[in-house]
Amino acid sequence: MINFFHNSNIFIWVEKLIAFINSIFFAVLLAALSFALIFSPPDYLQGDSVRIMYVHVPAAWISLASFTCIALLSILSFIFKIKNFTLVTKSIAPIGFVFTCIAIVTGSIWGQPTWGTFWAWDARITSMVLLGIFYFVFIAIHKLISKEETANKVACIVAILGLINIPIIKYSVEWWSTLHQPASIKIAGSSTIHSSMLMPLLLMFFTLILYCALIFLMKYKTEIIRIKKKNLYRKI
Repeated sequence: MINFFHNSNIFIWVEKLIAFINSIFFAVLLAALSFALIFSPPDYLQGDSVRIMYVHVPAAWISLASFTCIALLSILSFIFKIKNFTLVTKSIAPIGFVFTCIAIVTGSIWGQPTWGTFWAWDARITSMVLLGIFYFVFIAIHKLISKEETANKVACIVAILGLINIPIIKYSVEWWSTLHQPASIKIAGSSTIHSSMLMPLLLMFFTLILYCALIFLMKYKTEIIRIKKKNLYRKI
């Protein structure tokens, strides 16, 4: 394989991507916030409190997608010894953890006007808390275990265990009686959410994806520099 760390072009490409995202991010953010807070209608039952959805739902999507990527890349890294995948997972994990916390906190805030309580140990909330714990343990392993190979193996086990939790989060509302409603947005089949709310939601999701990409690239570049300085990896 190409020795990634000896390819000086990676820094140029990362800088270009960071500059590109910075050039469009604030315009996209302004558009997303305008649609979410001004142009989208209030819900006929929840009123304006439904606007929390525009942060809560994308944050939950990102947290699930991030851990899925971490788990799959950890498995591939463990099997094929592609150490660059480990670097990617270490860069994604803090982002996923933060968005998991955002999803939990915004869900709690949204729960008060919707359910009459800030917290309930239903299946989805509990499984999301478990996801946050898996994120925390995954990050802690790489921080506390100094031997790289051992840390990667233990982190891979944690990622695989955490991956089992992902479908539980997704289908918990169908498998058990929970306070959460069934999915309003469906890839296969018709969605029940109105387009006046769906478009701002997707726009906000795209905005947060851009933000995640920006943070990931900066974290990824920092990790590359750190590893090059320590001369830990010889080839990817």
